[in-house]
Amino acid sequence: MAGNSQRRNRRTSNKKGATVGSGGQRRRGLEGKGPTPPASARKGHVKNRVANAKAKQAHRRQVARRGGKGLSEMVVGRNPVFEALRDGVPATTLYVQQFIDNDERVRDALKLAADRGGINLMEAPRAELDRMTNGLNHQGLVLQVPPYEYAHAEDLAAAAFDDGEDPLIVALDGVTDPRNLGAVVRSVSAFGGHGVVVPERRAAGMTAGAWKTAAGTAARTPVARATNLTRALEAYQKAGITVVGLAADGDTEVGELEALGGPVVIVIGSEGKGLSRLVGETCDFLVRIPMPGGAESLNAGVAAGVVLYEAARRRA
Repeated sequence: MAGNSQRRNRRTSNKKGATVGSGGQRRRGLEGKGPTPPASARKGHVKNRVANAKAKQAHRRQVARRGGKGLSEMVVGRNPVFEALRDGVPATTLYVQQFIDNDERVRDALKLAADRGGINLMEAPRAELDRMTNGLNHQGLVLQVPPYEYAHAEDLAAAAFDDGEDPLIVALDGVTDPRNLGAVVRSVSAFGGHGVVVPERRAAGMTAGAWKTAAGTAARTPVARATNLTRALEAYQKAGITVVGLAADGDTEVGELEALGGPVVIVIGSEGKGLSRLVGETCDFLVRIPMPGGAESLNAGVAAGVVLYEAARRRA
């Protein structure tokens, strides 16, 4: 009887019914997965790590060329480094190549850095300087310039009003040469202006070249960056500030505009293209500089000096 019971149980346990199957997983596991990707695309492979590192370096160089925010700038070469130190360009570190030929330019640069104080002196092998400068001809001297701390556009007007003065501000539209920016900063400082506004994109920034052209005035004249120049100008208008654009076909000569004696933002475009359409339409007035000599246009630095002089004359 016991044997019969065991046989019945085995038959019952082997009875067909609902069971968990593979769901086609075994069949899919036998299917091909396509061609093997190259080593540079396989995660963890040494060639993949090298490719990723190169991509990051290329991205950093691209951002640096665009003048990205928060990036340090490198001044390279014996004469450029000496001139930057002499002209008061801000600097954090002076890198000097090991076993460098100690000529007069090198000695002068080292003395300037030591006299200014606050600049770290670092000795580095040539290979390291080559890496830092992407292979540029550094001649054994590399100066690190810290990122410029831009102001906010609204702060320029607020500071003037707080001092009981009518704001006198210059905004640049499409000016891409840092030397022009530096020249404008110098003119704004000379004629008692309260700062300069530049767009965040497609515009010159406060590089070492701009600092040098400003000849020390950049330390006391703030430069602000605006995400959208048109909106920044509209905000100035809401604050009671007149926006005056400089244009070759302006309706009024600069010497005839009484508004320059009050709170004003002077907008200057690029030498070739002038003001962009939206910026020009935003301006309250478009003025021109008479040029009897027949020149077609002036660069931004010279044009700013002419209009700022007229504004300062009216305020005197």
